[in-house]
Amino acid sequence: MAVGSATSVEKESTRARFTGAGCAGIAELAVFHPVDTTAKRLMSNYGKITSAAQLNTVVFKDKAGASVPGRFFSLFPGLGYAAAYKVLQRMYKYGGQPFARDILAANYGQQFDNAFGKGNGKAILHATAGSLIGIGEIVLLPLDVLKIKRQTNPEAFRGRGVFRIVADEGFGLYRGWGWTAARNAPGSFALFGGSAAAKQYLYKLEDYNKASWSQNFVASIAGASASLIVSAPLDVIKTRIQNRNFENPESGFKILSNMAKHEGASAFFKGLVPKLLMTGPKLVFSFWLAQTLIPAFNKIM
Repeated sequence: MAVGSATSVEKESTRARFTGAGCAGIAELAVFHPVDTTAKRLMSNYGKITSAAQLNTVVFKDKAGASVPGRFFSLFPGLGYAAAYKVLQRMYKYGGQPFARDILAANYGQQFDNAFGKGNGKAILHATAGSLIGIGEIVLLPLDVLKIKRQTNPEAFRGRGVFRIVADEGFGLYRGWGWTAARNAPGSFALFGGSAAAKQYLYKLEDYNKASWSQNFVASIAGASASLIVSAPLDVIKTRIQNRNFENPESGFKILSNMAKHEGASAFFKGLVPKLLMTGPKLVFSFWLAQTLIPAFNKIM
């Protein structure tokens, strides 16, 4: 069995990392933005959905009675914000994790091997690098806030353009940053760790960049599924913080308390099934594409 050391990591060029990650983000946006809107609206809904008519209203809002094309295109609000956020996020996350991984490997790789053993150490190092990058993702939070509000609460804009909102709200656009970081840390740890574990233990790979497209696909399923399940409760809280009207914010702890009191424990996993069935493939798709394209671009750049 090949056992990779945490001190030995794959090397790709900076251009290959960001080009591969950026292409993955663009492709994901083009295919999955309507799915993301549906999941966000389900997570933002208070109470239980008891009928198909109610589900139709929750998902399509004021376009619930429109034609099929009208309802479909209603799932594309905030596409400009989504484009900026998603492409930058994927470039940062998928392109940035290798840099964090390189730094950890160079300075702490031996400690990871000593603490967890070779193979285990390398997989956990990949996961830790992902977690650190996930925390730093809060820099892009204002774009995520604007995207989610356009998807779930468009009346919050009330005729204001993006520059007017930024000027009016300032650092208020970072509302919920602590909950976002708390969600991203374990979620990104599970995403990169689950993928690395699949390559390490299922396929016995020492060099993860040598994974085939099918091996990357299976590894992406493992990482994405683990990430969505681990981060689900905090993701619901984060979404509810961000979709409130600008002038009527609510703290994460108050939302948590009200959810537990009025909706029960199952509320913390609202939208999980749609996320696994719809958002899950979105994450699998982009992560698989990034893991496949980055080594491919590295060979030609």
